[in-house]
Amino acid sequence: MTEQLAPRRPPVVIAHRGASGYLPEHTLEAKALAHGQGADYLEQDVVASRDGRLFVLHDIELDRTTDVAERHPERCRADGRWYAIDFDARELRALRVTERLARDGTGARYPERFPVHTGNFRMHTLDEELEFIRGLNRATGRDVGIYPELKSPAWHRAQGIDLGAEVLACLERFGYARQGERVWLQCFDPEELRRLRDAGCRLPMVQLIAPLPEEQGQWPVGDPLSDAGLAALADTVQAVGPWLGHVLQDGQDTGFTARAHAAGLEVHPWTLRREELPAGWATFDGLLDALFGRVGVDGVFTDFPDLACAARVRSVAAG
Repeated sequence: MTEQLAPRRPPVVIAHRGASGYLPEHTLEAKALAHGQGADYLEQDVVASRDGRLFVLHDIELDRTTDVAERHPERCRADGRWYAIDFDARELRALRVTERLARDGTGARYPERFPVHTGNFRMHTLDEELEFIRGLNRATGRDVGIYPELKSPAWHRAQGIDLGAEVLACLERFGYARQGERVWLQCFDPEELRRLRDAGCRLPMVQLIAPLPEEQGQWPVGDPLSDAGLAALADTVQAVGPWLGHVLQDGQDTGFTARAHAAGLEVHPWTLRREELPAGWATFDGLLDALFGRVGVDGVFTDFPDLACAARVRSVAAG
């Protein structure tokens, strides 16, 4: 079994794509706000450009968070999408980032958030974000960690880029080389995490778990929601990042968190948004209080790190 981490109390707050409830996701502005709001970790989804640079972007496609369709209408693939890997770093930097668009591209995914197609937000590389976080930590005296995700590593390998190896090399350049360095490495692909672990990666890892099995692909370790599946995952990772519905259903604790803890795994569910309350919850604060209190998760991914930090204070005060 992989050496497991000691339980963290109080739970950690992971700024999901930054303070993305307030500013366009994965912009340096959103990361600065999340840092100032008290987040413990800032998330970086990582994809590659055509010339092999690592960019911070949630999707392997560009059209739902940038103005690529307007600037390069001729560059879409047959499926009608624009892919980051089809553009070099110079071209990606020239795009303007917008608040996330709805799937049909006609308006905002979350209409009450930052107005779409406004501001002057830009894409940036993983190196630039890590340098930025280093500067924020130095200026504030805080020690905010990072939480990079390998996006579609098998897909990237098919395009000729070993995303996992490139990300690890970047992290090592910035001093993130081993367990205890305020970093978690996350991925939905269990085979990729096992490959990196077998290759000598000592960073703490998080196995992300999608809502439905078909969204994740073939599991080499069996059902990850079962006791046997969790025990098998513990041979590779120190934590699981389940979809919130695996932790709570209709307002009730599913027992998943306790079973994961029994396997020696931390639990960091995703994604908490005040606009998307799951069934059984009337308020965002109530949801946070339950997760931090009676469910006992070890951390949460949220678009609203300030609200999660406030809930943590309530949890600590309640004992």
